[in-house]
Amino acid sequence: DVDSLDGRLLFAIPKKGRLHEKCMEILAGADIQFRRANRLDVCLVKNHPIALVFLPASDIPSFVGMGNVDLGITGHDVILEAKMQDHVSEVLRLGFGKCALQVQVPEAGPIKTVEQLAGKRVVTSFEVLAGSYFSELDEKLQLAGDKKTKIEYVSGSVEAACALGLADGIVDLVESGDTMRAAGLHAIATVLDTEAVFIKSSVQKHPALEPLIRLITSRIAGVIAAGRYVICEYNVRRDKLHEAAAITPGRRAPTISPLEDEAWVAVSSMVLKRQTAEVMDKLEAIGAEDILIFNLDNCRV
Repeated sequence: DVDSLDGRLLFAIPKKGRLHEKCMEILAGADIQFRRANRLDVCLVKNHPIALVFLPASDIPSFVGMGNVDLGITGHDVILEAKMQDHVSEVLRLGFGKCALQVQVPEAGPIKTVEQLAGKRVVTSFEVLAGSYFSELDEKLQLAGDKKTKIEYVSGSVEAACALGLADGIVDLVESGDTMRAAGLHAIATVLDTEAVFIKSSVQKHPALEPLIRLITSRIAGVIAAGRYVICEYNVRRDKLHEAAAITPGRRAPTISPLEDEAWVAVSSMVLKRQTAEVMDKLEAIGAEDILIFNLDNCRV
């Protein structure tokens, strides 16, 4: 029922693929409550005037850029491939869905550099990005007319193109590289590093929705930060506080509390999750004690 969408903020979510599951986690973390019936592509949020629209990730930049939808989550690469970078603004980088758009060639083949691949046949499902990458290369190598690199579009199974004799090289997204290695390919250049991004239209079509957009943005930023940080708490001698604060500076500053023993203080600080072990080692080395790490369920930063 289109009437029920009236006055609601429209938020586009990838309907399947590598970003979908993580998006579901983010919506739950941001307390955006909904029930999606029978795989319907539009559903109403119960606790906010929002409607979620489930779309292919590749369509989301155009829907947001044209203002049909207010917010969306998609890949940074998808925005550039849709030529929508001037129509959408990337509000937050989300830190998941990280991969690289790479030029790949058969490992056992004669081609070792992108310069050697230039002028030959390249198969990809990213014809805009691959096209602009190779047209710059062709120009640099002064390849014109028939000598230019031939970019051919295929929608899937790009990695099979070389084995089938359809291409001398490919341009495709690589997450772990397992698929490419299985196909006997290896990377000779990276066109672009990409990840999931939270986007809105560059031109606000519905000014009345701006406060809600700010609220949702702040909540999603909190969920992302909670996934990246932990709380580190420890006791340290007061005369070592300067060194301790250098190890755990926190986002703004560590929280310092006095202890019964005046020579000691308790410190609490946000630390990047991936640096936890290293931070604990350094704290131990300066004589800190009772070093505890707590995961964050959620936060506002």
